[in-house]
Amino acid sequence: MKFGAIFDWDGVIIDSSAHHEASWERLAAETGLPLPPGHFKRGFGMKNEFIIPNLLGWTGEPEEVRRLSCRKEALYREIIVESGIRPLPGAVGLLDRLREAGVPCAVGSSTPRLNIETVLQMLGLQRHFQTIVAAEDVAHGKPDPEVFLKAAEGIRSSPSCSVVFEDAFVGIEAAIRGGMKVVAVATTNPLESLGRADLAVRSLDELELGRIEALFDAK
Repeated sequence: MKFGAIFDWDGVIIDSSAHHEASWERLAAETGLPLPPGHFKRGFGMKNEFIIPNLLGWTGEPEEVRRLSCRKEALYREIIVESGIRPLPGAVGLLDRLREAGVPCAVGSSTPRLNIETVLQMLGLQRHFQTIVAAEDVAHGKPDPEVFLKAAEGIRSSPSCSVVFEDAFVGIEAAIRGGMKVVAVATTNPLESLGRADLAVRSLDELELGRIEALFDAK
């Protein structure tokens, strides 16, 4: 199978939305800063460095944005250690099948690297990914395709021979802008809203490798 696979992290490999939402709430309580209604849904898949000044309006001062962002992620890691976390249905099975078929896999995510590495170690999934491109590795967040283009480069796969697994609208848009195939997973948004993807599934356990490979045969 001559393609490379790039996985978004939150909402594709793990269901961490509740953990992330709780970490924003803890940060707001700790700092006394307000959280506007619907903030979490609007910012899903975006970098903290965009969310804090633009969606939350907390501060535009770069050092303070970085401080708040780092604290938010430290709170997130505390929460996952406290409550645990599991891979989403079908994620490990799909990664196993891709590994057996010799398909190189990467993570391309707006999440900080330490978050990803912490969960990889907790779940024992390190061997499945040849490279990780995380928030601190890119200058531009999704929907800019930079994170996926770097991930494809890391597994030596051209954009046209790469498939991205995503759940967020901004991630789907980033993959399309990068000239890649997109498989959307309906963990965050309804299946019927994912029509821009090449293929949309309710869960990764619906996917056989043949369905993915067929995307590259479609004209």
